[in-house]
Amino acid sequence: MDQPPVLTVSGRIATVTLSRPDVANRMNPSDLRVFADHIEAVNEMKDVLVLRVLSTGKYFCSGFDINAFGAEKTGRDMSFGEFVDVLELARPITIAGIQGGVYGGATDMCIACDFRIGVPTVDCFMPAARLGLHYYQGGLERYVSRLGLNAAKRMFLTAEKLDAQTMLDIGFLTEIVAADQLMARVDALAQTLAGMAPIPLLGMKKHLNRIAHGTLDVLDLERDELLAQMSEDLKEGGLAWKEKRKPAFRGV
Repeated sequence: MDQPPVLTVSGRIATVTLSRPDVANRMNPSDLRVFADHIEAVNEMKDVLVLRVLSTGKYFCSGFDINAFGAEKTGRDMSFGEFVDVLELARPITIAGIQGGVYGGATDMCIACDFRIGVPTVDCFMPAARLGLHYYQGGLERYVSRLGLNAAKRMFLTAEKLDAQTMLDIGFLTEIVAADQLMARVDALAQTLAGMAPIPLLGMKKHLNRIAHGTLDVLDLERDELLAQMSEDLKEGGLAWKEKRKPAFRGV
């Protein structure tokens, strides 16, 4: 089970699984690069619309391996913040299926995902201030844009551990489901998303994230609107609605 993140693909749904349960799925520099390479590979798979992030064992992820701080870097190494930026910018819709604790940089990794489904026993905390670590810009911005300033201050400045209900209340979790229903719910959401029209689905994700960061490109938004308006999928969607059947979108 102790191996780098594993990528699997089935139809329109890809999955990356963290597989270091004996060390709470913490990630070393090599793991970050492997995970980022998986994301970049999925970005090139035009049929893939959903990317699930899962993990094995008791904990979801304990973030970056602090023993790797200060280690000599290779040419392909990347920082944790750079990796999370790649995840946030992933072309497909991303879902984190959270079965256990989320600690340190893993909190930012989850926030970068579009949906975060957890179970009643999950918890999280951000120990940066306790460790003497000043967090990177991208993570601070994600926390504020996703959770709000007050929640971001609570997590960063107090290093308080939050339970599942609090995580839901502040928007860290999208929803909570029973532990034995987690994978069924992740699968159901993935199938729902995979059945949407690709052009507006992926376009609206991109532009919503840009709005959250205050970086909206209006011309690019208008181009994507026009692309959807001129698409065969729009015709198919209207016809399927009229005929009361499931649409067969092709992304054109």
